[in-house]
Amino acid sequence: MAPIMQPIRDELPALVTSEHKVLTDVAEHFFKKTGKSFRPTIVMLAAAAANGGAKANASQQRLAQIVEMIHVSSLMHDDVIDRSDTRRGAPAVHKVWGVKTAVMGGDFLLARATVLLARLGNNEVVKLMAQTIDEMVAGELMQATETSDSLLDFDHYLHKTYRKTAALICLSCESAAVLGGHTAEVQQALHAYGRHLGLAFQVVDDLLDLTASSDVLGKPAGADMAAGHATAPALYALEEHPEMEELIRRKFKGEGDVAKALQLTTGSAALRRTADLATSHAQKAADAIGVLPPSAARDGLLRLCADVINRNE
Repeated sequence: MAPIMQPIRDELPALVTSEHKVLTDVAEHFFKKTGKSFRPTIVMLAAAAANGGAKANASQQRLAQIVEMIHVSSLMHDDVIDRSDTRRGAPAVHKVWGVKTAVMGGDFLLARATVLLARLGNNEVVKLMAQTIDEMVAGELMQATETSDSLLDFDHYLHKTYRKTAALICLSCESAAVLGGHTAEVQQALHAYGRHLGLAFQVVDDLLDLTASSDVLGKPAGADMAAGHATAPALYALEEHPEMEELIRRKFKGEGDVAKALQLTTGSAALRRTADLATSHAQKAADAIGVLPPSAARDGLLRLCADVINRNE
């Protein structure tokens, strides 16, 4: 998949150059790192798969770059909100340039992304990507304003997960189909693919928070719980262990809460059920693109479903 991404990566630094050097430096702090380019890779594969295997057109390629800008903007803001010290193995932007510059850097990338989006000249795609940003912000607000009751609600967890993680993948895949001039059937197929792949990705992330080593993750096991988040493993554990309710309601802030919650969760069927949930969404993603013609790009989208489930970091 690397060859299709090289032109996208090569052009990004030029697209995020600003007359204000500090903003250019902040943007390049991210874009000069290789990274996995997970989201723009999905867009490029979705575009090619919808095109019957033909490579993405210029507008679809630009969309992939816009998606990466929106994603990186959200990471800059998230690191400030979460007070994270590192990102992609390097110091977080706010640790190097300060909080104000990190926030402005994220705003700059979002602004540049919207300018490039408008230049595509497709009102439907503008609406879809504007909806994406709206969903992402709403997801962050859902998390920031969670009540003790909402923390116990599995539907709330899934809706928040869609907004924070899956919406960008879902609506950008649909946008790629729109920019290719494809039918409503193809647009909805890629919409469903992106939705379910995004949910699978985040559910696996929530699982890895409990199962991956701290050396791999760069953070201790149970970091989500320590931050007060009740994800799928904790909610599944609650169904077996009613004592989890009190821990979740107080956001694991009591002395020994995280350790106790980890013990209850790992000693239950919660981890297996979480893995099953991720697998179910990955399968739904794979099923959704059955309407697309066979191609190497469609095969790539199918491989991503397996890669998401099998990743360990």
